[in-house]
Amino acid sequence: MSDETAERLTVVIVDDHSIFRSGLRSELADDIEVVGEAASVEEAVSVVIAERPQVVLLDVHLPGGNGGGGADVIAGAAHTAPETRFLALSVSDAAEDVVRVIRAGARGYITKSSSGQEVSDAARRVRDGDAVFSPRLAGFVLDAFGAVSGETAESVDELDRLSAREQEVMRLIARGYAYKEVAGELFISVKTVETHVSSVLRKLQLSSRHELAAWALQRKLL
Repeated sequence: MSDETAERLTVVIVDDHSIFRSGLRSELADDIEVVGEAASVEEAVSVVIAERPQVVLLDVHLPGGNGGGGADVIAGAAHTAPETRFLALSVSDAAEDVVRVIRAGARGYITKSSSGQEVSDAARRVRDGDAVFSPRLAGFVLDAFGAVSGETAESVDELDRLSAREQEVMRLIARGYAYKEVAGELFISVKTVETHVSSVLRKLQLSSRHELAAWALQRKLL
């Protein structure tokens, strides 16, 4: 197998609008290979099980199934294709949609306003094990899997040590973003990101970004 083949990312696009599927396919990066498409829950489960893609680009609202849309696809395919990761891609940024599909097992959620390059980058991150969310959507996930799901008082106290901006930086760094990428997401300088990271590590008594990622994952903040 050549290096070029080994680095390719296989995806399945699941959306009930054929025009969107065609447009997204044409906009994805050259190293991404679309191995299948589906327009309903049942079609999606069948294609994912047959093709075993590395990542599924998954619309949240789909016909069929039990009315759960993308969450039904994950439930139907996850056990048979455990190596496949799911990235929700939807027009909706409603909290209930985000939380439902993440609870089902999706590793990220971005909106359809994202560019082809942004979707490609997000798919690679999800393949590599990162959790990927737009900054606004990350807040929903933090709320749902932090305080709402019974986060311990100790974890809440630890978060309270951080300013709102430090919490934003912490979540992005813990997901594997580079300092330059964090700066771009939050519209601040790389130097400011470095300052925030140093402050976060000091306040949480951690020594590296790897420890920070483990800390955030343990507390279900990703």
